[in-house]
Amino acid sequence: QVQLVESGGGSVQAGGSLTLSCAASGRTFSSYAMGWFRQAPGKEREFVAYITYSGGSTFYEDSVKGRFTISRDNAKNTVYLQMNSLKPEDTAVYYCAAEFGGSRYSPRISYHYWGQGTQVTVSS
Repeated sequence: QVQLVESGGGSVQAGGSLTLSCAASGRTFSSYAMGWFRQAPGKEREFVAYITYSGGSTFYEDSVKGRFTISRDNAKNTVYLQMNSLKPEDTAVYYCAAEFGGSRYSPRISYHYWGQGTQVTVSS
């Protein structure tokens, strides 16, 4: 069992930055690939970023490439999402998710665990 808790959300003006954290419980965090997703009001949840269990490979949704960076610290059981040059359209609830043994991104990944989400609001 893995529990995920996101933090770091908040309100920021367009062009600003935020860093989200996702802390995982358990001793097997390093065995899980991690993903970040977001859901804006009235919209479906969408993929944002992915990092393999080793941290050796990452993948991003096109609209965040060059602005967002996913990283992980397995010693701290934490995955991060550094978000720069934020835009109003980045406003959403952001969720992290864990996939056991993930070594390669696929849009068909079935994630085993999800966090409760953290709100990010970007004003123009």
